[in-house]
Amino acid sequence: MARYFYSDSVEDFLEKSPEQILGEINAEARTTAEAAQQRAWLTQVEILQIELVSFRGTGSVYFEFSVPRVGKRIDVALVLHGIVFVLEFKVGETSFTRSAVDQVWDYALDLKNFHETSHAAAVAPMLIATRASSQEIGPSFSERNDGVLQPILLAPVQLAYAIQCVLTSIQTSGRTEAAVWEQGRYKPTPTIVEAARALYAGHSVEEISGSGAEAKNLGETTQAVISLVHRAVQDRQKIVCFVTGVPGAGKTLVGLNISNHVFPEAEGKAVYLSGNGPLVKVLQEALAADRHQSLRGTADEVSKGEARRAVTSFIQNVHHFRDAYIEDQTAPHNHISIFDEAQRAWNRAETARFMKEKKGISDFPMSEPEFLLSCMNRHEWAVVVCLVGGGQEINRGEAGITGWIDALVDTFPDWQVYVSPELADSEYAADVALQRLEERGGLEMTSALHLSTSMRSFRASGVSSLIKSLLDLDSEDAKARVLELGDRYPLVITRSIEKAKEWVRKQARGNERFGLMVSSQAQRLKPLAIDVRVATNPVHWFLKGKDDVRSSFYLEDAATEFDVQGLELDWACVVWDGDFRHALGGWTHSSFRGNRWERISKPERQAYLKNAYRVLLTRARQGMVIVVPEGEAQDHTRLPAMYDGTFRYLSGLGLRCI
Repeated sequence: MARYFYSDSVEDFLEKSPEQILGEINAEARTTAEAAQQRAWLTQVEILQIELVSFRGTGSVYFEFSVPRVGKRIDVALVLHGIVFVLEFKVGETSFTRSAVDQVWDYALDLKNFHETSHAAAVAPMLIATRASSQEIGPSFSERNDGVLQPILLAPVQLAYAIQCVLTSIQTSGRTEAAVWEQGRYKPTPTIVEAARALYAGHSVEEISGSGAEAKNLGETTQAVISLVHRAVQDRQKIVCFVTGVPGAGKTLVGLNISNHVFPEAEGKAVYLSGNGPLVKVLQEALAADRHQSLRGTADEVSKGEARRAVTSFIQNVHHFRDAYIEDQTAPHNHISIFDEAQRAWNRAETARFMKEKKGISDFPMSEPEFLLSCMNRHEWAVVVCLVGGGQEINRGEAGITGWIDALVDTFPDWQVYVSPELADSEYAADVALQRLEERGGLEMTSALHLSTSMRSFRASGVSSLIKSLLDLDSEDAKARVLELGDRYPLVITRSIEKAKEWVRKQARGNERFGLMVSSQAQRLKPLAIDVRVATNPVHWFLKGKDDVRSSFYLEDAATEFDVQGLELDWACVVWDGDFRHALGGWTHSSFRGNRWERISKPERQAYLKNAYRVLLTRARQGMVIVVPEGEAQDHTRLPAMYDGTFRYLSGLGLRCI
């Protein structure tokens, strides 16, 4: 797919007829657009040919510049004297809606954050309502002051004047010329929801992840799995492969990409399975809403319920999949199953406990990995893809990679196993089990099953390493990493939740999502109007808009680590409670029971609590504010001493206090 439908120097653009330009746009679009779109393009061309006359001989113009991360195209990108103008036209409109303002701002932010030659450029978003009266123009930089102007609202006759105002107000140093700018690589880092939407709308992994090492890595891993599927079909084999990756490398994206791939020999698509209930619900609802909306008014129109049922055929909760085949002994519909966060599957004891309490089945003999493999083993051929991460365990009874390998060694000796060499690293805690697998035979190592390149935003790169050092009490390394992030990733701390809310609202631009997060053990934040016992609906929290009180934007409902694992925000407000305190040079772990805090002594539970904060502190793509409350001297459950040590430690790392 072309990056744009039409590009020309301003000089040549002014010399061509509107009809000639429209013909070139249509030729590149390769489809015949509706009459309304044709009229819109003509209107845009006519306005620009009037307003750009005074800029003849400078810069270039680009129509329908692709923003595949969100599956959209910018109406017009204009590069003059190295400044990038993002023009969004609302043809026939007399006013400027909030959603239209956010749309053009989102486009500008997308270029700033994900287009390499726009990182250092000034980006000016402009919204033109073609029937609007003249507006007051005063270009100003936003709160971040990172080179992205606030949207400028215009009538068509003001465009030339507004452009000149921007050119005059911005210093000439550091400008990138058009020829260099358009060669810049687009390296988007979509949220998992954005990625899923783009994939199922027909975009490729390369489009939504750029053309650099990240896309190459994702493409190689995806192709390696697809090749294993073809091998399984051809040789009538049963294969399991383990895909590993560095933090932020896109393991879930690989899983969704494979589930979207059509395998004729498998009678359709693979199924993506995850035990992360909130993630599955958010993905299902987002894709169902998109499908319902995109087919509206067409011959293929479907209801929201029908769209939801279609989506659940290839994205499912792994527990629902498991429950469906407890009594049903037939083979699953899909020959190919992708298990995300496979290390979180339950061990035998936890599975037996669940089966007895919830299903009335006594002495269930299998772990969750063993049972899931037994379901797929009913096929003549099958492929199981395990996407695995390290250091993310936040639930009791998780089997880890060992649970899968033990099942393969003890129960399924005829399955061929493919792993990346990195699976032997200590973070996966699978070295002993791998030795058993090697002794069994049928094991093959392939480096293509490891995602070695992080896809994190250039702003957020290094955040996961900072949080690791912070939690591991490596103060010197954490201080260095805070300095390294600098203004690129604002990271501040406060004792006031109201200041934190005000800060995060000011930082967010366009449709950048922000929200309030706390540990599931943070039971003494009730005086701050945060009650973790009140369940938050992650679908509403992550998907609803700014006008919905259930959305994260309202900063009323707080999400816990269970709600947000695997998902992301642009800006996070994390409120720290007394469950995980810094005191006497180390962390203390506590659980609130009845009327007091009780010390957690079991190493396993301590690790869960630490990992809960790891999850919370790594959800933000753009920046984060941490709230450590003051406490209350008259409340023995919220004494200032319970919070002061944590505040001193975090502020001592160099986090700016507000």
